[in-house]
Amino acid sequence: MSAPPPALPLRPPAHQVSPRAVVWWRLRALLIVLAVVAPQAVAALLLSGTAPGWLMATAALTAVAGLAYVIVVPPLLFRIHRWEVTAEAVYTLSGWLVREWRIAPISRVQTVDTEHGPLQQLLKLASVTVTTASARGPVTIRGLDEGAAAELARQLTETTQATPGDAT
Repeated sequence: MSAPPPALPLRPPAHQVSPRAVVWWRLRALLIVLAVVAPQAVAALLLSGTAPGWLMATAALTAVAGLAYVIVVPPLLFRIHRWEVTAEAVYTLSGWLVREWRIAPISRVQTVDTEHGPLQQLLKLASVTVTTASARGPVTIRGLDEGAAAELARQLTETTQATPGDAT
């Protein structure tokens, strides 16, 4: 009979994401706000004198709420988002309204992927996704410096290859 796996320490992950992630989150949120407000503004302009008052009111409210989100939420995300990799597990903490703390044992890691979206490339950022044999899905660390992400992917690959187990 095999020994039970070692207990994983329950503590917040140690590392923050890149400070440039705040700019990335702001740009993403701003693009969404523009995508929502632009059709309302275009409709109001096309209908100029005949536009219903509620159309301009909803466009203005959407713009104000969206801009408040763009200003307030990304710095909160930066303060909350954390990650850490140890010889035993990958730890992540994310979310601003609903916080999610994920712990993925190294012995369960199946794949390690990096992702660089267009805005991430512009800001020299990347995301690292660690897929495990969990029904809950992969663990993703977003907003890393691209060099740190590459090093993390390399480190995780080496660690998982050296860890006994079949990741199932």
